[in-house]
Amino acid sequence: QVQLVQSGGGLVQAGGSLRLSCAASGSIFTIYAMGWYRQVSGKQRELVAIIISGGSTNYADSVKGRVIISRDNAKNTVDLQMNSLKPEDTAVYYCYMNVMSRNGEPSRDYWGQGTQVTVSS
Repeated sequence: QVQLVQSGGGLVQAGGSLRLSCAASGSIFTIYAMGWYRQVSGKQRELVAIIISGGSTNYADSVKGRVIISRDNAKNTVDLQMNSLKPEDTAVYYCYMNVMSRNGEPSRDYWGQGTQVTVSS
């Protein structure tokens, strides 16, 4: 079994910065993709940023130029540095990883517990 634990988030004024972190633990063989999604109440969860094992990244158009995703394969962690935050960035942010466990089963998706990010105007 694999667990993802998030940290960071909170309340920040518009224009400010926040850093989110997520650490995976458990029976991990390899992690293919790591990413961050966000969800506003009543809306679908949407991709913020994703980074695959080779280091390639993809960002939502709404955050390009303001957000940087990074991963540490040795520590099984993924971070999201968010700058120039806007009120429309307010949401619950979820960490995501696609993990192959040591049990040999096909890789599967795991999610963090979610953390609230609130940007005040």
